[in-house]
Amino acid sequence: MADSTIPSWKKKLHEIIYEADTPAGKAFDIGLLIVIVLSIVLVMLESIPRMSERYYWEFYTAEWIITAIFTLEYILRIVVINRPSRYIFSFYGIVDLLSTLPTYLAILGGGHNLLFAVRALRLLRIFRVLKITRYIGESQRLLLALRNSRAKILVFLYAVIILCVIMGTVMYLVEGPENGYTSIPTGIYWCIVTLTTVGFGDIHPVTPLGQFIASVIMITGYGIIAVPTGIVTSEFSKSSARHTHVNTQVCPHCNESQHLDKAEYCHNCGNLLNE
Repeated sequence: MADSTIPSWKKKLHEIIYEADTPAGKAFDIGLLIVIVLSIVLVMLESIPRMSERYYWEFYTAEWIITAIFTLEYILRIVVINRPSRYIFSFYGIVDLLSTLPTYLAILGGGHNLLFAVRALRLLRIFRVLKITRYIGESQRLLLALRNSRAKILVFLYAVIILCVIMGTVMYLVEGPENGYTSIPTGIYWCIVTLTTVGFGDIHPVTPLGQFIASVIMITGYGIIAVPTGIVTSEFSKSSARHTHVNTQVCPHCNESQHLDKAEYCHNCGNLLNE
């Protein structure tokens, strides 16, 4: 599809809604972010019984105003893109939809409160405003390092699980039900808590032998925590991926993002990007 087939008003609206490189786009994202934060604060305040009873109608009115803004934004994002399905079924498209549904579902009855938590995910849009996407090249290197490390990490976790099963069983035999170790799973739970240096303290060894074993597990835990970090760091240092910089331009044809700085054409569909 040629770029000239897109109406000028649609281009301008797309630039405002989807871009954060322009003053209008940045203002739109900041304004939307303020509304998102306000909506989350209102939901938290509404969960306080005393405030919910005292300011019920204020909360009700504010929620409908915010929902109307979210609904309008969702519709506009669909209208200004040539392939709406690319946005509708994208991560942000689903999040935007779920962020809009709760108030409408409230009319039908219960079961909507859980969806209010999804609205917090919309705060991820702040990364476009703060230009964090400029460092997407580094994040890609980190993801590559994690992928290359997954086999080693899985083997390491398998060894840790075996260690927890063995030591949990030993503690069950040493301490016994009279000291809180009522079963082998309870002993394994204690071993995991101790090995990760969390130490809830709900179960603890009483016998001298149990305390000695616990001390060994605690010291071992410090070394175990460092192993995954070392594996990933080693793979990260080996990564030869070059640093790339991206802008926030979103293709009006296919909704593809993460284009290189100063890119004129979409790397996915080849159409001209907004200037």
